[in-house]
Amino acid sequence: MNIANQAKTLGFVASGLSRSEKPLFFDTFCAWVDAGKTGRMAWLNRHRNLREDPGRLLPKCQTIISLAYPYSPEKPCTPEGFTMARYSEPQKKDYHDRVRKKAKRLASQIMASYPDSKTRVCVDSAPILERSFAYRSGMGFLGKNNMLIVPGHGSYVFLAEILTTASLPLGDSGPMEDLCGSCTRCLDACPTGALEGPRRLDASRCLSYLTIEHGGDVDPETGEKMGRCFLGCDVCQEVCPFNRVEKANAVSLPGIGEFLKMDDETFKTRFGQTALARPGLERIQRNIKMVLV
Repeated sequence: MNIANQAKTLGFVASGLSRSEKPLFFDTFCAWVDAGKTGRMAWLNRHRNLREDPGRLLPKCQTIISLAYPYSPEKPCTPEGFTMARYSEPQKKDYHDRVRKKAKRLASQIMASYPDSKTRVCVDSAPILERSFAYRSGMGFLGKNNMLIVPGHGSYVFLAEILTTASLPLGDSGPMEDLCGSCTRCLDACPTGALEGPRRLDASRCLSYLTIEHGGDVDPETGEKMGRCFLGCDVCQEVCPFNRVEKANAVSLPGIGEFLKMDDETFKTRFGQTALARPGLERIQRNIKMVLV
């Protein structure tokens, strides 16, 4: 079967194959965690043995299929012009569910072509270094902002993997040339200085971390740097030359006042199956108050 063609049929903009082995950047990842650059995301320090060896996630795993699924370049917006990061897609079901279903369809096709094989689908839900395998597969390169950039599309993509015991042919694919060159737009534009250098991130200073994962207070200085975006951050992607497709904001969110008055039951009914369930109503309301200061 032709994996690339089948993946495109399912809506993936890129795919690539690599062997199940120690990720290219495993040691770099461990050093990053040990340096305390992960904020309060303690789960990143767990299961290092699984991150080092995908065969522990799927016994006898031979091949990892990396997949990139696009999200809209339009930015979700309230009627007043306040925004959320593009990857939030508040009008759609959580991307974990949507992308997993598509990847499982491809996994079923693989098992049909290789009857004795087994598969496991991962969508940001297992301890696997997704970008390492995506880069090794040749479907994109790692930008200085740490994002996987797919030439011809950009970095507005969700990543997924299919682990399989089938030994699929890799062809001539391999790590892609770094196309960033001397460009430092993402580093220069980062509102908080979280990008300390090329591919060096202090997650504890990143607005995406602070507005989604961080459960404590957000200080006024951070609130000022958020601008009019009260959930997540796209700045390092917006300035990237590979993402120069400009589209107007899409008014797809309730007004600020409605968010602030919303109760948990209403929020759950409207957004409980979307990516907004991750931060939850309390953090969203906290963030709104900070951008309004």
